[in-house]
Amino acid sequence: MNAAEAAVVWRNRALTLFDRVTVPVAVCDVYGDVLLANPAMAAECGATPGRLRGRAVLELFRPVEAEQVERIAQALRLRHRSRYQVSVRWDAPDGRLRHGELTADPVSDSVGLTPALLVMLRAHGEETRACPPPPETVTPVETRILALLAGGATTARAARETGLTPDGVSYHLRRLSARWGASNRTELVARAYAEGVLAAGVWPPEGRGGEGRGC
Repeated sequence: MNAAEAAVVWRNRALTLFDRVTVPVAVCDVYGDVLLANPAMAAECGATPGRLRGRAVLELFRPVEAEQVERIAQALRLRHRSRYQVSVRWDAPDGRLRHGELTADPVSDSVGLTPALLVMLRAHGEETRACPPPPETVTPVETRILALLAGGATTARAARETGLTPDGVSYHLRRLSARWGASNRTELVARAYAEGVLAAGVWPPEGRGGEGRGC
């Protein structure tokens, strides 16, 4: 058996083991989009593994603290290879609100490559839903990015204005697009105005309350 054939054999064995593991596990890209999920992970969402492919893991399992996600995103942009943990809530297939913790480990074939994320879910239990959960808030940096886009800024300019990398700006735009179901930037900006994130009748664009004001 040559090296290529051996690699295929071990890959098939790994995928079989991946599917049979009872712990909810997924492999995501560096932006948190699901590349591969096992049946246990899909069952937590009332779906099949194939239907989770391409979904944002932090839309399926909602972070309790947005600050945790910001710190992890910054660490990944710097290619730090630590284990990251995020407290999350999600809606179980039976309609109950569950809570637990996502653990993400960066993995790649070599140090120089952009890592994928091996994500494991640990459920802690269920919460009583006394009232509807509050909508996810848009962070100040996301508001700033939206205001810049509304004013015609490119990704590169938005990166310079916010002190992020272009990949960092794209990360936030992907999260917002997934949250609001926006298919392009024009729709994303329109949704920001509809949601009251950006102030109406103001130029240059800014967030409601002055957030995202241009220089």
